[in-house]
Parts: sequence; C-alpha cells; structure tokens
Amino acid sequence: MAAKKKKKKAARKSKPVELIISKARTKGAVKKCNVGSEFYGALDAAVRDLIKDAEARAVGNKRKTLKAVDL
Repeated sequence: MAAKKKKKKAARKSKPVELIISKARTKGAVKKCNVGSEFYGALDAAVRDLIKDAEARAVGNKRKTLKAVDL
C-alpha cells in the first residue's frame, strides 16, 4: 500500500509578512526605553508607507531612482 500524503491547507492560508526593519537594530537604537512587541509591526507599516509615498513621488517626477528628497 502506498502511503498517502496529507495536505496542509490551513497552514498555507496566510503567510506572515516579513519585516523590512530589523528588530535587533531597532532595539539597539533605543537608549532609554523598552520596545513593545507591537512596536515592530507599527514601525514596519510606517516604513512601508514612506517607501510607497517616495516611490509615487519619484514616478511622478519621471525617475526610476528613489532619492532622499522623495522622503
């Protein structure tokens, strides 16, 4: 008898989004406070928004390169 492989549909529903920011570097940059676990996700979302807005500005200026002025 051949063994049947089980499919894992529930585990593949939603893959967690990989963070752009580094947790270790973020924690290292903070000098006088602790960093809560929810802070990393909020910081990552803010960085993604900054990148999206900078990209839109660069495209609007007919450039394919992001520059500091786009922030």
